Amino acid sequence: MTYENTLSFAQSLDRNDPIRHFRDRFHIPQRDGQPLIYLCGNSLGLQPKSARAALEQELTTWQNLGVEGWFDRSDDISEGESGQTWLGYHATCKEALSHILGAEPAEVCPMNALTVNIHLLLASFYRPHLDNRTGSGSGARKYKILTIIGDFPSDQYALETHLKHRICPTSGLNLRDALIEIEAHPDDGLIHTTDIQRAIAEHANELAVIWMSGLNYYTGQVYNMAAIAETARQYGIAVGFDLAHAIGNVPLRLHDWGVDFATWCSYKYLNSGPGAVSGIFVHQKHHDRNLPRLAGWWGYREDKRFEMAPGFLPAPGADGWQLSTPNIPALALHRTALKITQEAGMTALRQKSEQLTGYLEYVLAPFDAVQILTPDDPNQRGCQLSLLVRKGGRDLFSYLTKQGIIGDWREPDCIRLAPTPLYNTYEDVWRVGDALSRFFA
Repeated sequence: MTYENTLSFAQSLDRNDPIRHFRDRFHIPQRDGQPLIYLCGNSLGLQPKSARAALEQELTTWQNLGVEGWFDRSDDISEGESGQTWLGYHATCKEALSHILGAEPAEVCPMNALTVNIHLLLASFYRPHLDNRTGSGSGARKYKILTIIGDFPSDQYALETHLKHRICPTSGLNLRDALIEIEAHPDDGLIHTTDIQRAIAEHANELAVIWMSGLNYYTGQVYNMAAIAETARQYGIAVGFDLAHAIGNVPLRLHDWGVDFATWCSYKYLNSGPGAVSGIFVHQKHHDRNLPRLAGWWGYREDKRFEMAPGFLPAPGADGWQLSTPNIPALALHRTALKITQEAGMTALRQKSEQLTGYLEYVLAPFDAVQILTPDDPNQRGCQLSLLVRKGGRDLFSYLTKQGIIGDWREPDCIRLAPTPLYNTYEDVWRVGDALSRFFA
């Protein structure tokens, strides 16, 4: 597309936007009676207008039925879900999640919070093998974890935890040696797929698992998950992805790519509310394996759960990784938000996202003080652009905030802006460029 840096051009794109009406499905934050330009969906998505009714419906069920809400939904007339009990509530999110993730419904399950799920999945898929025949762990094999340097802190802490608790105390191995971190390329500050693939091949005899984000929270770079999964599969190494910044943002084909496991949060591009329910993906090729796991009552086979018998029998598919009774109000918010994304469709959302982010890149181009860290290749990014402003970055961020442009600041000199296709407009993007013109004048 050939862009123009004019308000009339931006407004013409908005008039011809086939999914522009989805903006009306969200509450746009306001200041002094005027809508803010909200470019922070990569941190917290906006509230769907349907969220309050969905939450109130579950409060009404609780009020009218009490504990019988788990088994009786005769009062439920919301959103065509009449008759759905709390007992199977999580299942009503599966179809939408499977479309968004490129997965089978049995491979996904909404549950817990992101970091909890990272630990649960690592407990199953990080299976270090220590061969001590040569003594004191010196002959250890298949114990290392491959990741990317500077990944989101929760991921780093989780990996450190599993290494410390499951490897280092008894083997004499050094934590630093057990974690392989792929560094950014010096010429562009990005992680190259070829570097990841080369490291997998080089360390294949020692690698127990690969865990990394699918989209980098800081740079906005999308990794080639399909290529990484294919390389891992060639060497028989399990691979998992943190999709917190990828789900609802970029096209995913987890089943076809052969990804072994994944987890995410739903409060960013899925708009399910602050601290919203997470979810997991476990490829169906693992469903019949007797994988170890941290078991809980809610992950027990549903048809036998209330027998309260000893000995864990996991529910089929990803459901078998559940732990505790689900948070029904959180699932209600999640379900109603997922329906919007599913209705819009990832194909249409991605098409607009590429154009919207491309327009933001275009209006930022004239400002030499602003360096875009995010790749310029649309296949290597979602809707987020990370702007490095080495001099006066904090001042620029404060200025944008005062102008009603809500982004995200990351130390020491990065402004993240994410034009989200569900509710942002081309005029929003144009006004960012207009504000910068005044700041740098």
